[in-house]
Amino acid sequence: MAVMERIQAEVESHPIVLFMKGTPAYPMCGFSARAVQALQAAGAEQLHTVNVLEEPEVRANLPRYSNWPTFPQLFLHGELIGGCDITLELLESGELQRMVSEAQSQ
Repeated sequence: MAVMERIQAEVESHPIVLFMKGTPAYPMCGFSARAVQALQAAGAEQLHTVNVLEEPEVRANLPRYSNWPTFPQLFLHGELIGGCDITLELLESGELQRMVSEAQSQ
């Protein structure tokens, strides 16, 4: 499977996908750690993560797929939400909780 198809399959087959550096238990950068913490605070229970450090092809091609240059990248229902800063802003405004709840209930 081509890497772009694999990325699309990951994004479409899980309601909440975070492409990050490391894992939720062992994040390898502060931005990824904060994004995971924000999602957990928002009630994300079905969080699917992809460690881009273990997937160099995904790491190299995801910015082209999403048109977003940095990591982490959060997708809800196949739609790019953004990176760490946007995720934290959504958490602070209360929007992330609503978005996560909707994603998990569908």
